[in-house]
Amino acid sequence: MNIFVINSGSSSIKYHLYKMPEGQSICSGIIDRIGLKGSVIQHKYWNEGEEKKVVLNMDIADHENGLREVIYLIAHAESGVLNDPGEIELVGHRIVHGGKEFTTPVLIDNNVKEKIKQTFQLAPLHNPPGFQGIEVAEKLFKNARQVAVFDTAFHQTMPEKAYRFAIPNSFYEDLNIRAYGFHGTSHQYVAAKAAKHLGSETIKLISIHLGNGASITAIQNGQSVDTSMGFGPLSGLVMGTRSGDIDPTVLLYLVNQAGYQLEEVSTLLNRESGMLGLTGYSDMRDITKSMQRGDQSARLAYDLYTYRIKKYIGAYVAALNGVDAIIFTAGVGENDAIVREMVCSNLDYLGIIPDLEKNSGKTVGIREIQSNASRVKILVIPTNEELKIAEQCFGLFNKGYKSDL
Repeated sequence: MNIFVINSGSSSIKYHLYKMPEGQSICSGIIDRIGLKGSVIQHKYWNEGEEKKVVLNMDIADHENGLREVIYLIAHAESGVLNDPGEIELVGHRIVHGGKEFTTPVLIDNNVKEKIKQTFQLAPLHNPPGFQGIEVAEKLFKNARQVAVFDTAFHQTMPEKAYRFAIPNSFYEDLNIRAYGFHGTSHQYVAAKAAKHLGSETIKLISIHLGNGASITAIQNGQSVDTSMGFGPLSGLVMGTRSGDIDPTVLLYLVNQAGYQLEEVSTLLNRESGMLGLTGYSDMRDITKSMQRGDQSARLAYDLYTYRIKKYIGAYVAALNGVDAIIFTAGVGENDAIVREMVCSNLDYLGIIPDLEKNSGKTVGIREIQSNASRVKILVIPTNEELKIAEQCFGLFNKGYKSDL
């Protein structure tokens, strides 16, 4: 079965075509700067066992225009991997927030689409473009079934004491205000990889997803027990442009005393804070360079960023009553050795001791970077949200399927 996975953002679309159940990657890419100057499509495909790449610089007016170009590439005489785009049987969509309604992958129909619209206010930066991806795919892949996979679904196993807020019950009962958690597809994928690597499914894990968005999850026996993001994807760790945890009194002060409007506060916390607010940069690679040049604001940002992660590790070791392994994943988690070293240093009381030489190395696949004296495994595991989405889409129509990828 050919499954095309779409991760649609406001000005970009990540895509990946898989042959299932083998999990074979056929092609992948990103459409970037949609509707902006300097639009580009970076398309990778496999030809006789060799990965090849096509880069197209062109004006891409909207998401439909961008996906039409990708369809052309998929069936092109040189870069094509299918004879006909009609061979795509399923299209899987990453939808960030499923609210209380969606706890598993679902076949998309008009009723599902209306319910997804109702979640726009829960994830205003993510769900509207995800929905737009659905509408465009329905138009372009007329014969394919469309499936929505929700980032919040993995965290539905959290106990009530973890997802409830200490506010009047009516806010939960009438408005569904609770912690939902995010990056669930990534946390679920790397947790399964860790269990297979360690040879046990009955283990306690702390999964740390560090990209431009960041979250940390306590996982026991493959199920989410607690996670740092809450009602929306703003709380918890310090992120690229998002503040993470902040005293609510600050928000009241900004509105009541400093004259801020609520929309301005939202923009401040979602788009102007985090590492960007601290350093002027949202990309950790730029911040690293700045710190290495002696910029003290960059050093402080690194300290703050890693200190917040350390605090959550301590909290989740307590919640799990121990931990077998810590996982670093996503762009920063997989590639930033400085972050990993700073996070894991001075945690020897918890049995977490990194090996600095192993940490600085680069290898493909799962790496162990703990020292021989460490009681806790420290793993670097590349995430693959798109493959996990393809697995869940395939499993929706093949009930006996169990991934071995």
